[in-house]
Amino acid sequence: MDGRGAWDGQFLEPGGPCPIIARMKITPLDIRQKRFDAGFRGFARREVEAYLELLAGEFEEVVKENIGLKEELKRTQSRLEQHLERERTLQETMVTAQRISEDLKSVAKKEADIILADAEHQAEKIVQGAHNKLVQVVEDINELKRQRVQFESQVRSVVDSHMKLLETFRSPSFADRDYERIEDNVAFLAQKKASATE
Repeated sequence: MDGRGAWDGQFLEPGGPCPIIARMKITPLDIRQKRFDAGFRGFARREVEAYLELLAGEFEEVVKENIGLKEELKRTQSRLEQHLERERTLQETMVTAQRISEDLKSVAKKEADIILADAEHQAEKIVQGAHNKLVQVVEDINELKRQRVQFESQVRSVVDSHMKLLETFRSPSFADRDYERIEDNVAFLAQKKASATE
């Protein structure tokens, strides 16, 4: 018997705790129906039957409790399996979320690198364009300076030509001297003619 007075399914020898038969499958009905052979100076039959009935009742309670505990154990195991399944699902979700997060970080880094490279390329193009424009402006300025020098030279040449022409007009020329001589000849002839008519 255990601490509750219930039989644990082992037969014990009168002299010690060694089990004769290992745990047996015994039901409360087996206990109630058990009959012992009457022997010389045997046990009091009513006491044995009363004890067996008490033992059967206790054993029945133990069996009911055992069934209840097994059912509770099944429910607990079911809840435990549900919790374990939820934990596995949560872990898988966390792993998936971490992988997605890492993938998003990787994609974002690649996109940032692409944007940065494109921005650097655009900046290089802008700088190159500005440099080309600067070179073009410098060339345009040099061309304008050259054209200015050329224009000044042409204007100076025209002015010099006009000055020379003006100086030519200011000095007495061969035509002027011829004109004076012609005038003298005309005057002379006119006087001669006038003298002839008188």
